[in-house]
Amino acid sequence: MPQQDAIIIRGLNQNNLKNVSLDIPKGKIVVFTGVSGSGKSSIVFDTIAAESQRQMNETYTAFVRGRLPKYEKPRVERIDNLSASVIVDQSRLGGNARSTVGTISDMYAALRLLYARIGEPYVGTASYFSFNDPNGMCKTCSGIGKILDLDIERAIDPEKSWNESMLALPAFGVGNYYWKQYTGSGLFDLDKKYRDYTPEERNLLLFGSREPGGPREHKRVEGIKTQFQRLCLMKGSEEQSDHTLRKLNQFMEEKVCPDCGGRRLNPKTLSCKVAGYSIDELCAMEFTELVEVLKTIDDPRARTIVDALVASLTRMIDIGLPYLSMDRESSTLSGGEAQRLKLVRYMGSSLTGMTYIFDEPSTGMHPRDVHRMTRLLQSLRDRGNTVIVIEHNLDVMKRADWLIDVGPDGGTAGGEVVFTGSPREMAERGDTITAEYLRRSL
Repeated sequence: MPQQDAIIIRGLNQNNLKNVSLDIPKGKIVVFTGVSGSGKSSIVFDTIAAESQRQMNETYTAFVRGRLPKYEKPRVERIDNLSASVIVDQSRLGGNARSTVGTISDMYAALRLLYARIGEPYVGTASYFSFNDPNGMCKTCSGIGKILDLDIERAIDPEKSWNESMLALPAFGVGNYYWKQYTGSGLFDLDKKYRDYTPEERNLLLFGSREPGGPREHKRVEGIKTQFQRLCLMKGSEEQSDHTLRKLNQFMEEKVCPDCGGRRLNPKTLSCKVAGYSIDELCAMEFTELVEVLKTIDDPRARTIVDALVASLTRMIDIGLPYLSMDRESSTLSGGEAQRLKLVRYMGSSLTGMTYIFDEPSTGMHPRDVHRMTRLLQSLRDRGNTVIVIEHNLDVMKRADWLIDVGPDGGTAGGEVVFTGSPREMAERGDTITAEYLRRSL
């Protein structure tokens, strides 16, 4: 093949690789095979992906480079004809409580636009349907759908008094800062055990107050629950350097928001309906059900949006994720689910000439979904991209344009390219473990 039609690697000695030289055809689906530890990842991730990213980063200014990941230059004599790479691995998506399947796939943005355009009654622009925007979020939980409640009474020993350090918190020991704040107020009997407190005394301690007309020396206290709930909820966990605040985390309890019931949005936003459903109800549907509901929408103003949503959801279903819903938090997805979600997200890209790199995308898939997944890989290739896949699945190998088998074994016994060619060529004349399995399959 002409040199410009291939990624050229010469003299590669990364990790266990033994002076490997090979040409990887561009614009094809290229599958790297071989036993575990043979050196596949050293070629694909530690060399092709790392060098592509490293050279891309070098095009930015020093200011930007200082904020980008650092990639070590691979141990290779020559590597040419690289293109910008997109790595679609099995790393978890992570994210915070505001990151959902809908937000990371951009489908929720389309759904918000749908409601802003044809929802009834009209409540506002697309921002009014975002739980990350003040216009749409529930004010009680700030769009999280959950609230943190501080059960401070768990920190109180009912058999102890103030003079016996009844609060099991560092700054409440006898003579310490918070102890002095409360005991110096003159509002409490310092020798009275908490179990003997009247309801009024407990309310005073937990929520703070002062009886009108009380003794002049009495001071006002905020109340320990009110005070620490305010401090804990105003500060993120990374800001809580105070030992007392960090210890209070064990008494924090996550509860469904009492106002929105976990729906994240305010009543005005939730009153708006499309096809008889509020936006949170559509987000809670499994993709298979959601597609059917969207297909019933025949308003011409929404045709483009609905078609795009149905296309994205159909790809999600085809790749083996029919059971997901838009409101699923991204941090709860498995590595395999995350990789498939990333693949579907890239299917909407109009970029060409890219190199897409996948790490065993068939992991955890039902056999029928593997065929659908390979169709998506073929679609990426047909748009003018190079698709490089590390894979052990025979169905994926058979649908590849080109196979590169690394081996012959793992560890020190691997590190060599033992075969390159089409699946048919490997089955006919390959002399490797992978070739034998391929022959039996074909």
